[in-house]
Amino acid sequence: MDTVETLGKYEIKRTLGRGAMGVVYEGWDPSIQRHVAIKTVPLTDVDDPETQEQIARFRREAQAAGRLTHENIVPVYDYGETANVAYIVMEYVEGPTLDSLMKNQERFGLPEILRIMKDLLAGLEFSHERGVVHRDIKPANLMLTSNDRAKSRVKIADFGIARIESSSMTQAGTMIGTPTYMSPEQFMAETVDSRTDIYSSGVLLYQLLTGERPYEGGLSAIMHKVLHTEPLWPSQLSVTSPPALDAVVKKAMAKRPNERFATAAAFSEALIAAASASAAVVSPPPEDATIIESRRPVAGPVAQPVSVPVATPPKRSMTPILAGVVVVLLAGAGGAFFLLRPSADVPRPTPSPTVTTPAPIPAPAPAPVAKPEPVPPATVAPVPVVPRNEAVAPAAKPAVSPAMISDMFAQITATQRCAFIGGSVGNNSEAVLTGIAGPGARDDIRQTIASHAVPGTMQWNVANADTVFCPALTLLQSIAPPFGSADPVLALTLADNRTTLHDGDHIRPRLTMPNFVGYLRVDYIAHDGTVQHLYPQVADSSGAVADKVHEFVPGQKVSLGDPSAGQPGWEVAPPFGTDMIIAVASSRPLFTRPRSTNVETAATYLRDLDAAVHAVRDGGGTLVGNALLVDALAK
Repeated sequence: MDTVETLGKYEIKRTLGRGAMGVVYEGWDPSIQRHVAIKTVPLTDVDDPETQEQIARFRREAQAAGRLTHENIVPVYDYGETANVAYIVMEYVEGPTLDSLMKNQERFGLPEILRIMKDLLAGLEFSHERGVVHRDIKPANLMLTSNDRAKSRVKIADFGIARIESSSMTQAGTMIGTPTYMSPEQFMAETVDSRTDIYSSGVLLYQLLTGERPYEGGLSAIMHKVLHTEPLWPSQLSVTSPPALDAVVKKAMAKRPNERFATAAAFSEALIAAASASAAVVSPPPEDATIIESRRPVAGPVAQPVSVPVATPPKRSMTPILAGVVVVLLAGAGGAFFLLRPSADVPRPTPSPTVTTPAPIPAPAPAPVAKPEPVPPATVAPVPVVPRNEAVAPAAKPAVSPAMISDMFAQITATQRCAFIGGSVGNNSEAVLTGIAGPGARDDIRQTIASHAVPGTMQWNVANADTVFCPALTLLQSIAPPFGSADPVLALTLADNRTTLHDGDHIRPRLTMPNFVGYLRVDYIAHDGTVQHLYPQVADSSGAVADKVHEFVPGQKVSLGDPSAGQPGWEVAPPFGTDMIIAVASSRPLFTRPRSTNVETAATYLRDLDAAVHAVRDGGGTLVGNALLVDALAK
């Protein structure tokens, strides 16, 4: 396509950009002597369903934008197809996208923010009145008409996934959009209306005011946050954001559509009124203004599982009686594979009359979840807040409390990939981080702390894990309580608080159920990428070992792996190395059917587990998880 000089009647001048679907060119319309932008998609492999959907969206973009003529919408002039490509001819907008300015760390004063939002909402109001919902409002789809920002206007582009009221193509059942800016109803694949654009515009306003998006992370992490948590609001993150605008952002980003602004015009009016009422209206920040960020995550990992008394374990016989066992395992670090073989030197436990009311025994000494890496604390000096503007009475510098620092760490840890990190902040402003993390996490967190000017010091008590465990760590973090939270936890240790096992040692997890009635899954992930299901187990070829899905009571203590009649237990065996035990407690069973085997690949199982976690969470269920590294060594 780069060698094509004409497309239909249009002359091709140069390539403006390339995207996932096709190429955008600067063109020339010789008939009326004007520059145009020509967006193209290839028509190859037209029988492929995915290609057919892309072409359908492309045609729908032409149809949607073609019916809209407004100063804040990029107009479509023409649509055509050749043997090789389909193309849309639209206005050539000389200025940059809003996204390009944000990526260059450009600053936006309040007057400019108001002008951008006023233009956007005016275009949306016009579009909505004509039955067109854009569904993908984001900085990359907002064009500035000039490189002179003081004189430029904003135009909405790319109606490729727009929904037209008379269209039957984009109904409920398809999740579509850009995750960071998607509304809750988009994530739920429900039919959307104009209020989904209101939500996305609220996210954009949040980003303009703070320089950050309200929710970060992967798709599943963002989805959970959008559906279940609230971010810290703009004035809590940026000294330049007037507190009066918080209520406007909150209403625009309400999780329920009927709690948002009913129209784009109502949103615009409320924004202007709030800005006018603010004492800090239209004053751009001084060049040396500092933004302090402190964003609250949806969830963060349990910093350190609580060591709990271990009850006398239930007898394991040919009739499964592991009911009443509630387990959350955080195990990793023993490269052992499991052999089920009897052990004569281990006495059988005394059977309990009932599983749900085991007789307690004295608690063992508590032990940390992970083996801390000896790393000297990283001290981060606090950065002073600069007054907003000389024309406005400077606000008193807010005191940074341990709770505020905890919120900062909550956001930092929640957005880490391949990490399951929690902890707390003491009265001395020292943050103690515990958990498990993959390569590079410590440096990433320290760099983030420095760039965000987080006060205080950091104590790093986080164990290192190989990348093979990254999917499991990321999954567990998505369902864990936030950093510093007192939310329910699932306690996990091994018997005698051991973290190192040798060839022939029994693997005996000890767990305590969180404070809700729920179900349990416990798995051993080996360093070779295989998974052994510890609980529940599928019946073996003789039918002797199987677990029924059982509901556990809050706080119930669970003992697994103790040898008993019909169940010799799990023993460490080659290959040796560092493995991980994971456990998940959920208010509903994660799987409606048992797994087909007790041993499978980690990639397959964690993919299915992630889907099951989303299903429970989307249905309003409660989940919490934990993990433990285990070093499995030769004698």
